[in-house]
Amino acid sequence: MDIDTEKNARPSASGSARHSVEHHGPVAEDRLRRALSPRQVQMIAIGGTIGTGLFLGTGKALATGGPASLLLCYAIVGAIVFVTMLCLGEMAAFVPVAGSFCTFSARYVDDAWGFALTWNYWFNDAVSTAADLVALQLVLQYWTDTFPWYALGLIIWFLLVLANIINVRAYGEVEYWLCLLKVVTIVIFIILSIVVNAGANTMHEYIGARNWYLPGAPFVGGIGGFASVFVTASFAYGGTESIAITAGETKDPARQLPRVVKNVFWRIMFFYILSSLMIGLNVPYNYPNLNSKNTRTSPFTIAFSLAGSKVAGSFVNAVILTSVISAGNHALFAGSRLLYTLSVNGHAPKVFSHLTRFQVPWVSVLFTSVISGLLFGASFIGAGQLWTWLQNLVGVSNQLSWISIGIASLRFRAGLKAQGKEHLLPFKNWTYPAGPIIAIVLNSFIVLIQGWSCFSPKFSAVDFVSYYIELPVFALMFVVWKLVKRTKFKRASEMDLVTDVYTKDDVEPEEDGLVQRMKRIGGWFCF
Repeated sequence: MDIDTEKNARPSASGSARHSVEHHGPVAEDRLRRALSPRQVQMIAIGGTIGTGLFLGTGKALATGGPASLLLCYAIVGAIVFVTMLCLGEMAAFVPVAGSFCTFSARYVDDAWGFALTWNYWFNDAVSTAADLVALQLVLQYWTDTFPWYALGLIIWFLLVLANIINVRAYGEVEYWLCLLKVVTIVIFIILSIVVNAGANTMHEYIGARNWYLPGAPFVGGIGGFASVFVTASFAYGGTESIAITAGETKDPARQLPRVVKNVFWRIMFFYILSSLMIGLNVPYNYPNLNSKNTRTSPFTIAFSLAGSKVAGSFVNAVILTSVISAGNHALFAGSRLLYTLSVNGHAPKVFSHLTRFQVPWVSVLFTSVISGLLFGASFIGAGQLWTWLQNLVGVSNQLSWISIGIASLRFRAGLKAQGKEHLLPFKNWTYPAGPIIAIVLNSFIVLIQGWSCFSPKFSAVDFVSYYIELPVFALMFVVWKLVKRTKFKRASEMDLVTDVYTKDDVEPEEDGLVQRMKRIGGWFCF
């Protein structure tokens, strides 16, 4: 955008916020098609979080930290994510571009910070795809240990690539229906858990809070066990920020993204915190195979088995299998969009910005999927152990992203204030400035202490790497790019608050018929 065009694109200070949002300059950086409807964006945000972190991660957290650690850590991380989502929604509604929170770091903090963050988060999504494919083996072991899981992993990998490379609408529809199945299952799980706890179980006994009083409970493993649950919770909540990844392909984002931010997170808090509470009440922390090297037993499957129905247990395990596929679908989508953003911003080779005629970044999809080959490592290491290491890497990466979103939010507001544009915001973060500051400080503290268990009682080099390798790698990428490109810290008065500011799209007409009515029923659970 040249200087004259940029001047003409600047909104009038006298205009209303709504008027300004609808008449800002064109989105110059992003050529992706805005084909995701509001219901699909809602489901993508939910589907990215409700996955293996909830269905399998809660079992590991219960075994290593106990029921109290499970509940408290998931609540604390949930509060951090809530504030982070408010920060993100404020910025994404104003500047909706693909991979936006990484773009925000480059524009409002430092280009080198944006470079390091985007590559970090791309690696996060690529590893998440691999972790979900590894999780397939863990889920399948509920039925058999002899199934050739790697063959199924290859088939699912191929289907995920196909769904992400056809067009955006195909991805959105696949994610919508898979997520709806998960949401319904969790609602049934919560209701059934209350019934099981009250006495409708195989023991025909009232369970109450007895599992909180087992020897070693409710805090298992002391401070090390408690701290280790933070990274598991961060892995579980990872993906909530994916609404920003989809911002470049969302219709009317200035109006839809704030609605998604405010509505989706409360549903996620309901699912996670209430599910964590019921798991801690009904499942003992020492239940077999909650956290072993080669296997994992989902506490959701255990809860349904306690109700006395093997068929119900198998059904839930099948739903968990679909959730693994859904989470992998989501991670591959987000990772490919971030790689596209890296290419557009000049942080990666231009080949990754190549689009199909449906405006899908197909080269980015293929390259991101390559790292999924890590799933074969489960044959040598043990699927349970490999999944734990991958989970730690992804959890820390999520935390670094949330810290960066908080920093970018503070700088973004400083820029708006310096340039007199605060009134143009279509959505405001009501926790500013205390919210982002507290989230940054608390997140940073958690990053440092959550690896406590790798030092005590005996130092574990492999666990140490999985907890802390992200930190020096992130710092190295930031320093190298800053030295090579001689980037400068963005001054508030010089920030670009014009380029890619949203221009209102045409609203797509509503679908008619039975399918639309079914989708509205599904939307009742998620809106």
